Amino acid sequence: MVRILPGILAMATVVVASNVLVQFLFGNWLTWGAFTYPIAFLVTDVMNRVYGPGPARKVVFAGFVVGVLCSLVGSQIELQGDGYTYPAVSLRVAVGSGVAFLTAQLLDVGIFNMLRRRQWWLPPLASTLVGSAVDTALFFTIAFAASITIFGAEADAAINWAWDELPFLGVGAVVPLWVSLAFADWLVKLSLALVALVPFRVLVTKLSPDTA
Repeated sequence: MVRILPGILAMATVVVASNVLVQFLFGNWLTWGAFTYPIAFLVTDVMNRVYGPGPARKVVFAGFVVGVLCSLVGSQIELQGDGYTYPAVSLRVAVGSGVAFLTAQLLDVGIFNMLRRRQWWLPPLASTLVGSAVDTALFFTIAFAASITIFGAEADAAINWAWDELPFLGVGAVVPLWVSLAFADWLVKLSLALVALVPFRVLVTKLSPDTA
């Protein structure tokens, strides 16, 4: 467990930070969380390449537990802004993040392991692309879709800004804001999946030169 502790800490940090940052817009169609959350796939893939799928899953589960606990604590912390009070982490965001994270990351581990004997770049790229698509679909639906009503009016009030009806990415048909945010988030994840190949190669070479 000690050898994968850095991976666990990195994963927990990414999840908690992203749960907070996803509630704040960067421009019109992105949240700040779009730039931090893809790091989770990098952490998982490095752990998988260096230590194997078993330890990688341990990192995922440990990061999931720590991240959800911290997010639930954050949901009880109230912040002041724009004349109203809101939780540091919305309950819907915390639950959506947890479900999407666990599903997508375990899928990432499985796909990576199936392809691990291929060219070095294929396992992390393919697993991240598929995992990112699943993660985006699950997270934004659970966290922001108005059709999900199980969390109650108070939880909905914290995220109802995402229900504003606007043209898709400013130019298309009128849709809830969260739909544009989800699509833009997915595009960022696709781009970062390519960019992440560089730190992936560097970290794997540093941690385990024989497996690079």
